[in-house]
Amino acid sequence: MCTRYLPPEQAAIESYWQVTPGQALRWPSQVFPRAQGPFLRASGPGLPLVLAAGQFGLIPWFAKTLPLTFATQNARFEGITGKASFKKAWQRGQRCLIPAMAFDEPCWETGKNVWWRFRRTDGAPWGLAGLWNAWVDPATGEIVNSYTMLTINADHHPVMRRMHKPDPKLAPDQQDKRSVVAIEPADLAVWLHGTPDEASALITPPSEDILLAGPAEP
Repeated sequence: MCTRYLPPEQAAIESYWQVTPGQALRWPSQVFPRAQGPFLRASGPGLPLVLAAGQFGLIPWFAKTLPLTFATQNARFEGITGKASFKKAWQRGQRCLIPAMAFDEPCWETGKNVWWRFRRTDGAPWGLAGLWNAWVDPATGEIVNSYTMLTINADHHPVMRRMHKPDPKLAPDQQDKRSVVAIEPADLAVWLHGTPDEASALITPPSEDILLAGPAEP
């Protein structure tokens, strides 16, 4: 599961994804759960992308108050249609792209947590698959944007299967190691505007060829 990543600056996001510059938005240099972070969503079929900022951790429609008492920064894709927190956003096509220059994952091969940092070999930013929601606070009427990062099983991925603490109760091939999902620029229109089946076909771990990974600097 990804719980921390480095977002690009606003100008870099607008330039790379050809977003019309808008009002200044703010987010930290490293995003953790419940912090503000950027995401890109569709404004309508054939319409330009919209850059928004929201909470990293999707606020579901049924939430009564904040903060939530459960974690929603990652959504397991395999159960997306049955998970109460995420199924409406998926059914409504509220898919988004989460810009990241790098994301971090914990590696436990030494017996302790060593954070690894994942960048792209081409130097471009990641566009990670996510879902977004606009929650209305029932007490104040305030609209709060939020998003979650989709993950997929990576037990057989040569790099991502090395991440996360092994569960000693499970066999090596049953660990359910997780990976984020990278949406390549050529697939962006399908991800944002395609049918659920078309979007589902894009849910795979990043190719080993584009991963530039190793222990993060302290």
